[in-house]
Amino acid sequence: MINYKDLGLVNTREMFAKAIKGGYAIPAFNFNNMEQLQAIIKAAAETKSPVILQVSKGARQYANATLLRFMAQGAVEYAKELGCAKPEIVLHLDHGDTFETCKSCIDSGFSSVMIDGSHLPYDENVALTKKVVEYAHQFDVTVEGELGVLAGVEDDVVAEHHTYTKPEEVVDFVTKTGCDSLAISIGTSHGAFKFTPEQCHVDPVTGRMVPPPLAFDVLDGVMKELPGFPIVLHGSSSVPEEEVETINKFGGALKAAIGIPEEELRKAAKSSVCKINIDSDSRLAMTAAVRRVFAEKPAEFDPRKYLGPARDNMEKLYKHKIVSVLGSDNKLAE
Repeated sequence: MINYKDLGLVNTREMFAKAIKGGYAIPAFNFNNMEQLQAIIKAAAETKSPVILQVSKGARQYANATLLRFMAQGAVEYAKELGCAKPEIVLHLDHGDTFETCKSCIDSGFSSVMIDGSHLPYDENVALTKKVVEYAHQFDVTVEGELGVLAGVEDDVVAEHHTYTKPEEVVDFVTKTGCDSLAISIGTSHGAFKFTPEQCHVDPVTGRMVPPPLAFDVLDGVMKELPGFPIVLHGSSSVPEEEVETINKFGGALKAAIGIPEEELRKAAKSSVCKINIDSDSRLAMTAAVRRVFAEKPAEFDPRKYLGPARDNMEKLYKHKIVSVLGSDNKLAE
């Protein structure tokens, strides 16, 4: 049993309470490798932002659970090395699908886990979430549950259609499960292809596709039922057009990739939404930089020469999200 506190990590409880009170959201960035982790920590440390390192079940298998633990511990020390005296870093399991997966993560040093029973019948979702909460809380690990289904694809999580969260269910769910935060569905979606062209309209000025707006009425309904309770948005990448254009310019084939407008995420971050998940955007930033190097320097084969620019491009993206979208900069205690 590895306790996350021994690794220098924190859970989300106090972090979320401050975010709700301060009207900002904590960045939850997924990572799979060293370059992503370096970029996340450098961006968070230099902007003085708390941060959630998210790892999906697939990413944990890819990186190796043991290496992941030491990477998280190293991330804390790296943040201090960068001048961040008191970093607030969470290691979080994204979309845990079984009790066994959540338990394994808790036992290996995760400070927060998500149990996603949203695909199950309501009572089964409640029972599974409650079981994870009861185990996690023994070790002061925080738990995120989910009500409602997000469309799209993320690792093993696949759904063709979204189902909005029902505000009338949230009090019962939170009361029965004891979860610390709740992921809801208000129209965000996993992946880089969040909407079909048929779901969008074309901006007459720019000629670009505009996605349907988020269902803020559903969010308002949830907040009315659960005032001050931490709410989470999954599938919140904005799919930056400049990164998509770079990828396509240098041989990619990302057609009709479209994400969540950043102004809608800014609006959500000022409410009880205190955690916003971003994964696809960093994948796009990384891929765009790598493709550019390969196209402009076809003789290059040193991984540092293309992963270095990829890391820099991701760091730029993360800083933009922290400062201009989520508002979590300068929130760390001195």
